[in-house]
Amino acid sequence: MKRETLIWTIVVVLSGIFLLWRGTLGGGMGRQYVKDVPQKFAVIADTDEDGNPIETYVNLRTEDALDYDVSNPIEILEWTVSEQAEYVDYYKAEQEAAENGIAQTEYRLSISRTIGIWVAAFFTLAILSFLYKDNPFYKLAEAIVVGVSAAYWMVVAFWDQLIQNLVASLFPDAVRATVLPGLDAGASVDFMFIVPLMLGVMLLWRLSPVGGWVSRWPMAFMIGVFMGIRLTAFIHADFLSQIRNTIEPLVVMTTDAQGGQSLDILQCIRNLIVVLGVLACIVYFFFSIEHKGVVGKTARVGIWFLMVTFGAAFGYTVMGRIALLSIRFEFLFDDWLWLIDPTESRPEAIGGLIFGLF
Repeated sequence: MKRETLIWTIVVVLSGIFLLWRGTLGGGMGRQYVKDVPQKFAVIADTDEDGNPIETYVNLRTEDALDYDVSNPIEILEWTVSEQAEYVDYYKAEQEAAENGIAQTEYRLSISRTIGIWVAAFFTLAILSFLYKDNPFYKLAEAIVVGVSAAYWMVVAFWDQLIQNLVASLFPDAVRATVLPGLDAGASVDFMFIVPLMLGVMLLWRLSPVGGWVSRWPMAFMIGVFMGIRLTAFIHADFLSQIRNTIEPLVVMTTDAQGGQSLDILQCIRNLIVVLGVLACIVYFFFSIEHKGVVGKTARVGIWFLMVTFGAAFGYTVMGRIALLSIRFEFLFDDWLWLIDPTESRPEAIGGLIFGLF
């Protein structure tokens, strides 16, 4: 057996022993508890802004119910939802129930959420295993993440775009009677949505063995519209805003509480640096004149400004990635292993005392 394989085998075995200890004798880990919260809604007859009759659902367990007349509702709807609860609440409820000699029914262990914690921990470790080398666990996690993400956004696009926008605009009555009962009762047929319907059908023509060129027309239309919208947004958000932020006064006066004016030295220096930095960067990209003498020195100053800008942008990106990594480590140590307890949600758990001593 190779030394590398032996080392990782020992790491895996020790990790398995540690997880077994944490799950049995070490104070528990990776459990999620929920609390059953009853819901009660009253369905009352109401009208919209145009005077059309509609049905309004009023939550009787909130203060909003005082704004409605719920004395004669059409129907009363009651059900129970499960809300996430902290371990400390479950622990205290268990202690009180044991002291009173009764069974505790307010809080309970959520099997589905607990399984979700363990699945998330597995995929997190599988992705991090790429730091060792490419392996089947990483490939499995990568494929599942990509597939689930694509499926999720496909479902979101189907309900939010295709059904709610396209189909609901062409067949509002049928959609209201089947999949979207909360659709506006005053919605009427909008024949303008026939155009995106035709473009969508033409786009699917790519799947046909004959006439695949038809799909190029809607694709070209979408790309052109998207580029036009993005170009306009880019000009306003980046190009024009940068020009506007560069045009700064070099002499800035401030007014004190007594009404007197004085020179704001720091603001003047800041505006001067911005203007000189922009001009130096522009000189660097001016290639019609050889970069020698004053022009060359100015161009080198522009290079320094560019390097500082690129370094700040890169540092910001790295800090963002480090923040994401920190969140994943916090999930592993807090939500899964119960080794830390920053929110003091498990003060009675043994795991919360390991780092709490410090």
